[in-house]
Amino acid sequence: MRWENLTVESGGHSRPNDAALFGADAVITRTFDTPEFRGITFHEVRARSIINRVPGASRMPFEWTVNPYRGCSHACVYCFARKTHSYLDLDTGIDFDSQIVVKTNAPDLLRRQLGSRRWQGEHIAMGTNVDCYQRAEGRYGLMPGIISALRDHANPFSILTKGTLILRDLDLLRQAAEVTDVGISVSVGFTDPELWRTVEPGTPAPERRLDVVRALAEQGIDCGVLMAPVLPFLSDDPAQLRATVRAIAASGASSVTPLVLHLRPGAREWFMAWLGRHHPYLVRRYERLYADGAYAPKWYQRRITRQVHELAQEYGIGPTRAGMPRRITPPEPAEEAVSEPTQLSLI
Repeated sequence: MRWENLTVESGGHSRPNDAALFGADAVITRTFDTPEFRGITFHEVRARSIINRVPGASRMPFEWTVNPYRGCSHACVYCFARKTHSYLDLDTGIDFDSQIVVKTNAPDLLRRQLGSRRWQGEHIAMGTNVDCYQRAEGRYGLMPGIISALRDHANPFSILTKGTLILRDLDLLRQAAEVTDVGISVSVGFTDPELWRTVEPGTPAPERRLDVVRALAEQGIDCGVLMAPVLPFLSDDPAQLRATVRAIAASGASSVTPLVLHLRPGAREWFMAWLGRHHPYLVRRYERLYADGAYAPKWYQRRITRQVHELAQEYGIGPTRAGMPRRITPPEPAEEAVSEPTQLSLI
């Protein structure tokens, strides 16, 4: 495995003049013989930088991210972050799903970097590369320290997740919202249970994720849904779009933002192999639709966006700009204590 070639400035590309993100002598490899972690290997490292600049060519609407993990046990076959595992001499398929890099010093390092005179307090996005509330977070518990550091420095941030473990950190999120802008979004691209089982096998079921949105709404926390990805010919039928938007609206989501599947190198090969196994009749259609690159044609993206926005208006929820932070409104003090929410189950 290659570690030294990962550099602070490159975010994963080799540049010999940059300091490595972490050294090979600091890597501890562990496995845990418990059902939720069986088959997963964790590589514990001490990162040298935790606030990462988004590459200038990226379409992301934010400039800075924090990623306490590399690789993701959610195992979504379409995940665009798969390519990053190739920088470690790991494959972008099974290894991405099962070889998880854990930056064990992420909370302390973030606190130190936020306190630097060079840091200007810009918005930080989390969960946009791999999920910060994936299964590993239940073992390593890095997010409470990360949120606490952001709260203490009143630094605006947003979280995108498919994980139900975010409910564990409700109190910290409320505290952060009292001093800065906090945005929370949950990713639910479709509600078809059979499709979910094969395309997102390591994630909580779509209805469990919508339970998270519902729980947040009941606690007075504004939460949007990123309807991503919409899968061409698999989840884009008008009836499917309607069912998904209806379920999102019923959960109490404040907004819904559709995003059509994009297939970058690394993800493209893994997704197309999955498509050939499960839906071979669609392979040629996908090859034609994505013939010009990683993104579906503009006409297709506009059609899906229009349909979802019309459905959202019909069901009383509005669209929002992707990645736009939304402020949490702290709820009024209750007369009686509210019991602490428990983590929702995977299925």
